[in-house]
Amino acid sequence: MNVFFLQAVDSLGVATEGASMSLIELLFKGGYFMIPLLILSIFAVYILIERYLVIKKASKMDDGFMRTVRDYIIGGNIVAAKSVCEQENTPISRMVSKGLTNLGKPIRDIEASVENVGKLELLQLEKRLSTLALISGVAPMIGFLGTVTGMIRAFYNLSNAGSNIDPGMLAGGIYEAMLTTAAGLSVGIIAFIGYNILVAMVEQVIYKMEATSMTFIDVLQEPAK
Repeated sequence: MNVFFLQAVDSLGVATEGASMSLIELLFKGGYFMIPLLILSIFAVYILIERYLVIKKASKMDDGFMRTVRDYIIGGNIVAAKSVCEQENTPISRMVSKGLTNLGKPIRDIEASVENVGKLELLQLEKRLSTLALISGVAPMIGFLGTVTGMIRAFYNLSNAGSNIDPGMLAGGIYEAMLTTAAGLSVGIIAFIGYNILVAMVEQVIYKMEATSMTFIDVLQEPAK
């Protein structure tokens, strides 16, 4: 795979051999700092996929779930209402199930139990999101650090060359150093965008949880048939 910015360098006549360089070869040219960036990119992709699937599953809820639970509660069939919650098996259904388990207690106690379950479910949904946010900030910094050390190495080699100064020596060292910046920014941007998408998805689940808990408490205060 040819890389765009290497082709641009080649068009300036600086690094002709780079035009046919593969992506893997290019990554190795970035030096040791490419190793932690590669590890961070793997972690970021794993967290993105894993959290997306978990949050997506948590956000799914049958439109008739609360209607069915309400009918069972009003009819006095609490066992059937709990069974519906178990079949649904989502954070929202587990909140409702906890509330059903505490039936007979004061409304405030039921509200507190439902709220506590909601907080625990929220912690599970937000699991590893802080790590993704950390990657979005750390990856570019590692890239910049690799660039600085690469530039120092390039100028050091140039100073040791004495009178045998080759412009290609400096140009090659510079583009190799800049690779870490490009890699770090790429990983950071992907992690940052993914983090914000996942946070928005979690907020939607929170809204559904709050709305359902309010509806559930209202149902408990309706007169039984």
